[in-house]
Amino acid sequence: PIGELLGEAERLAESGVKELLVVSQDTAAYGADLRYRSEIINGGILSTRITTLAEELSKLGIWIRLHYLYPYPVIDQLIPMMAEGKILPYLDVPLQHASPTILKAMKRPADQENALRRIEQWRSICPDLTIRSTFIVGFPSETDADFGQLLDFLDAAQLDRAGAFAYSPVEGAAANELPNPLDHDIKQDRLEQFMALQSSISASKLQQKVGTTETILIDTITDEGAIGRSRGDAPEIDGEVHLPEVTHLNEGDFVEVKLIAADEHDMEGALL
Repeated sequence: PIGELLGEAERLAESGVKELLVVSQDTAAYGADLRYRSEIINGGILSTRITTLAEELSKLGIWIRLHYLYPYPVIDQLIPMMAEGKILPYLDVPLQHASPTILKAMKRPADQENALRRIEQWRSICPDLTIRSTFIVGFPSETDADFGQLLDFLDAAQLDRAGAFAYSPVEGAAANELPNPLDHDIKQDRLEQFMALQSSISASKLQQKVGTTETILIDTITDEGAIGRSRGDAPEIDGEVHLPEVTHLNEGDFVEVKLIAADEHDMEGALL
């Protein structure tokens, strides 16, 4: 229920937490199992929806990062909130594949062109948007042409970050009954091709940020300097911003930084 979540979030913010990650198996569908029921909270009526939750969390004055949002229409309502600075301009959207044939086999919406249009629209509304996604390669019956469509999509979408894993059977999964499972070597080869392409895209995207300024949340202080993250970096799964010889800061500090160097994953910054 939304009241319980907001209460927990308020307690965390009051305790000094600087960033909240909203994570579930299907965050965009939050409230569907409760039929989006409404609650009276602090004299107001709030519906159990991800848009309402994001709006209320934004009032805490800390970073709010949403994870694992399947590409439902509700995302189009969240992007303007990101553009307004209410929640972090960070979209973790599992697209899973680009071939209509494979997406249908996965029982997922199959419209690659629409996905590209939506990505373009999201970026036009929120130019600072960071998009992360996850994909599956080597799904049963995936042909060379299917995989080629995935690589073409990756090149066209220019996602900031994308992870992938080779399909492996899961006990009880319907996909286990699909014909034409792929050999291990083919799946691994495709995974390597995918990650090589995405690594080059991610490196290029980070290079474009060199010379810009960013707000950084400091996570760690070492003898060598400070390590933090930008609004586009989720903890543990994304990159870091290293500040060499900066040892006077504290964990949890927000600082303004000029980004001066980058590789395919991390960046180096200088305090302003």
